[in-house]
Amino acid sequence: MNRESQDHKAFVKAKFDRIVRRYDLVNSLGSFYQDYFWRKRVARLFKGAEGPFLDLCSGPFTLSFEILKENSSQLFALDLSLEMLLYGKTKASPLQKYLFPLRGDAERLPFKDKTFGALSIAFGLRNLPDRVRALQEFYRVLKKEGLLVILEFSMPKSPLLRYPYLLYLKYGLSFLGGLLTGDKEAYLYLASSIQKFPPPEEIHRLLEKVGFKKVLLKSLTFGVVTLYAYQK
Repeated sequence: MNRESQDHKAFVKAKFDRIVRRYDLVNSLGSFYQDYFWRKRVARLFKGAEGPFLDLCSGPFTLSFEILKENSSQLFALDLSLEMLLYGKTKASPLQKYLFPLRGDAERLPFKDKTFGALSIAFGLRNLPDRVRALQEFYRVLKKEGLLVILEFSMPKSPLLRYPYLLYLKYGLSFLGGLLTGDKEAYLYLASSIQKFPPPEEIHRLLEKVGFKKVLLKSLTFGVVTLYAYQK
């Protein structure tokens, strides 16, 4: 891993460690409660999947629990931030018994080949410096015909929505996030990382190059989020 990648991951980890207690609240308020429906769309894809599952960049298990509501298989929740994982463990849920938290790097997964029947990553691919390596790792740990589900921010294609959305990210969301968490810089980074993230068409090409086959590629909420479902 080069120094630039190390520095980037250290920065992201520090920001997530700092905002952990208000992370879910800002996500819900900042998305006008659309995040609930986005997670539901992901979780439904796991309904008939074979376990065990892996939820990457899991944060405090917000998506993990939604997946387990649909399919109570063994689920490993991996995140770079120990603070996120510890906070997730404080959530009272009968589903905790199916969940196994693990601190780790999504670009270097500590699992054997062909371990998981399905893998999810919500709003985490954007934060990984080496996306090709990450996708290759996802492919490696999935079983044959295993399911990969990615939920990630994207930019609306329509200029009528694109520019107001950019203004909202830079000023509205950063103000809200800064007010509630005390770390405005974390949400300025969020706005910047969304702008820099490749469009869905480019991510699709990367997934196919690694060896995945498209099951579903869908724009949600006027294009501010994209849902990718691909099969090994």
